[in-house]
Amino acid sequence: MNAKSKLRRATEVQFKRLGPTQVIIFLALLVFFFFVFFRSVIPWGTAQFVVPLFKPSGDKLEKIGFVKFQGLVWASTTKEKAEEIVKQGQVEIHKDLINKEYIFDFTFKPRNEREHGYVKEAMQFYVKSEVIGENAIILDPELAFSILALDLALILAIFITMVLPTKFGFMSLLFDRQIDNTKTKIRLQTGFPEDVVELLVMPDDVLAQKDRDEVERAFRIVWERTIGEEMASPRQSIRFEDIFDESTDVVKFRNITLYSRIKDYFSDFVLKEIEDTKDGLLWRRNHFLVFKGLRLYMAHHFTEKYSNNVTGLAYGGAAFLIVAVGIRGLKFIPATKPSFILLAIFLEFTMLSMLSITLIYTEEEERMDRMLKKMEDANKSQLEALRSQQYDIHQLTSVLVGQSAEIIKSRVEKAISEYLTSDDHVKRMIAEEISQKILIGLKESFLNQEEK
Repeated sequence: MNAKSKLRRATEVQFKRLGPTQVIIFLALLVFFFFVFFRSVIPWGTAQFVVPLFKPSGDKLEKIGFVKFQGLVWASTTKEKAEEIVKQGQVEIHKDLINKEYIFDFTFKPRNEREHGYVKEAMQFYVKSEVIGENAIILDPELAFSILALDLALILAIFITMVLPTKFGFMSLLFDRQIDNTKTKIRLQTGFPEDVVELLVMPDDVLAQKDRDEVERAFRIVWERTIGEEMASPRQSIRFEDIFDESTDVVKFRNITLYSRIKDYFSDFVLKEIEDTKDGLLWRRNHFLVFKGLRLYMAHHFTEKYSNNVTGLAYGGAAFLIVAVGIRGLKFIPATKPSFILLAIFLEFTMLSMLSITLIYTEEEERMDRMLKKMEDANKSQLEALRSQQYDIHQLTSVLVGQSAEIIKSRVEKAISEYLTSDDHVKRMIAEEISQKILIGLKESFLNQEEK
């Protein structure tokens, strides 16, 4: 890689770092949607859920009137007053217009007994019905529904920043950066050059337009690199030239043949990385394909890095819910104020939702039998390699030992020959032998005289 390429890559990496622009836009969207959901959607949704369940029905509805007032307010009244209110349209609730048997108020307006006939604060929801008892239920939306509003705002902010350009989108920058990171992982796991990895993850329409010689050269590298032990014998091996020619469709060849060989030689996980990266490149061209980019990021970054954190949060939410229910069982939380219980329920709902999404995008572990088979094949391959090395070492040792013996023999013969053919050596040996004989003779004579 030349200096220009290194500089360009360093510039791209620096550009793809999260900056204040993406963070500010994301937080602004999050805060905006939180207030929209909290002030509008949550009250409307709560009313649509509660009112149909606890409003008067059947014989009771035939005896009294039940009308909607201005805003998210419903109350029971007499039949005559109900007809007048319907004719006038939605009017502001007043104590003279209701009979106080059924009251549903999901507005952020304070009420008082003198003017409205019931009491509630501005940040409270008021529910009174004969179905749930004599006492009214007071809901504190700040405590009960803040987490739900935050969840909805977070989901919407995430999806919007997925489709924004990378320069402005928080999630789009994370997706775009993960594409390059996954390419690097594939290159490290397979050992393929960078240009080969680019062709493996390239979208089909782009690959079809590439230079055929370049594609053939890259495919040949992949083919030769993915020859396993079972395909290594001459009888079973198929040459690249036997199946790839001028009439071969490069897209189908890659998607079927090469992908299958990569799956068998490496693993399902490596092939999944390649396929998800290819989908990520489709998202890079069209940001509205959010689920393609989302899968790449969730499966190959979020679940790998944060799965344990999400599991821990889910258990923590369950513990909080158990404590809340226990406190409610001990009557420390009155039945007329269930906001704390709703807080615990929505918190656990959030944690379990995160856990479920994490599990959905978590890659399945490879089957144990296939893992054992691959380990067995790898061990066989290593054993064959060791046997081959042992044979080579034995041959080398035999050669070295044979050559050493011949060398030693020749050198000994040469030394003896030189020693015997030297006059000085012969004379010295004769002198030593004569002197040795004389000494032995003198010693024997001396011993004989002593015995006599």
